[in-house]
Amino acid sequence: MNLTEQVEQALETIRPYLVADGGDVAIEEITPEHVVRLRLLGNCGSCKMSFMTMKAGIEQAIMKAVPEITAVEAVNLVEPV
Repeated sequence: MNLTEQVEQALETIRPYLVADGGDVAIEEITPEHVVRLRLLGNCGSCKMSFMTMKAGIEQAIMKAVPEITAVEAVNLVEPV
């Protein structure tokens, strides 16, 4: 199983929670440095709690399931001011 498949599998564990809130997430790319770049979709892209969802939920799920991953970023995340 390649890295993308492993990350996708990790996302499947939290996707039902995102979908329940009207959102979702898609893999944009995995860099050569093993940084996962995600796009937050639906409500996840505009929700003011999406920064916390990203850090506490998505990032932890991916990094726990796929230890090779060094970081997780959202390409369209607006960080809280």
